Amino acid sequence: MRPPGWFDIGEETAMRRLALLPLDLLALAYGAGARAHRAAYARGLLQPVQLSCRVVSVGNLVVGGSGKTPMAAWLAKALHRRGHRVVLASRGYARRGRERVEVVSDGRFVSSSAEVAGDEPILLAAHAPGVPVLVGPDRDVVGMRAVSAFGAQILVLDDGFHHHRLARDLDLLCFDGNAGLGNRRVLPRGPLREFPSVLRLADALAVIDGPLREADEALLERFAPTARRFEAKRRPVGVRRLAGGDCEAPQSLDDLEVGLLSGIARPDSFRRTVESLGARVIRECRFHDHHRYRERDLRSLEEDALVWLTTEKDAVKILPSWAGSADVRVVSIEIVVEDAERLCDWLEDQLRQQPIGRDAALPAAVFERS
Repeated sequence: MRPPGWFDIGEETAMRRLALLPLDLLALAYGAGARAHRAAYARGLLQPVQLSCRVVSVGNLVVGGSGKTPMAAWLAKALHRRGHRVVLASRGYARRGRERVEVVSDGRFVSSSAEVAGDEPILLAAHAPGVPVLVGPDRDVVGMRAVSAFGAQILVLDDGFHHHRLARDLDLLCFDGNAGLGNRRVLPRGPLREFPSVLRLADALAVIDGPLREADEALLERFAPTARRFEAKRRPVGVRRLAGGDCEAPQSLDDLEVGLLSGIARPDSFRRTVESLGARVIRECRFHDHHRYRERDLRSLEEDALVWLTTEKDAVKILPSWAGSADVRVVSIEIVVEDAERLCDWLEDQLRQQPIGRDAALPAAVFERS
């Protein structure tokens, strides 16, 4: 769960500001450290790895869920459909596997699990069929494997904005319209990973389930006035039983009393989605983001509600037998991007303009649409 105050945007009292002064000092030190680390690469003190393929990062400035993982999957799938050899790379947060590079999917078959690879890579594989998904702590090493094993022309990084060891051709930042930039302060005083000034390094900004608040829009306009802007929305597309069976329309939840089971960064967003479908939430069971489920977590669910809803990210870590007699259903959500074809045209145009000499395997003609 997020700390109190991170997403509070009201005026703070003098007493509260004084009490939080130690966090302000820590935030200043944290932000300065992040700035120094980025500057070390920008000034050539440290050299990033340059891969022989194009690299597109989909990241965020705010900790927690901002839609970057489904956006990375959408982007990879869209470029794959246009004929490019695309590979998805993820850090695999909270994974237990110890391989330097874990092949989660070869584009056809998923060969790993959420426990070994992490929950988000499994989600990437599910939402980007045909695109290999690789996991590892060092994205430069993962990228080399993507090129050598899968002939990657484009590597899409899930959460790569703060990973400076790998040179990128494009940086795309995602923002949740409901959470925005929170109190616009750096960790641990607020939810930002770096000072807002790093927005100037973004090539594109995606606002998901917007619009953003006026103050957040002002920051984007101040630091990233020339970045490509586009909008997207999360849309529920189906409901299926965890134990298996046919997928039903989201409207099947209308007027149904349900409990919510989630271990995600933005549980309020999941609740809003469920309520928008007409369901009545009578109970919630919330865990921290990336929670590793155990059978005891689902014990006696049926005592509080007959039907429980969970997310796809949670479902990959839950065995149906753990739910007992409770009816646990999974809500499937997809990203819908406005002016999607125009965005893909822009992406291809930007990647076409990158230096070609470093990549003999990827002539500029590969980007020409037939």
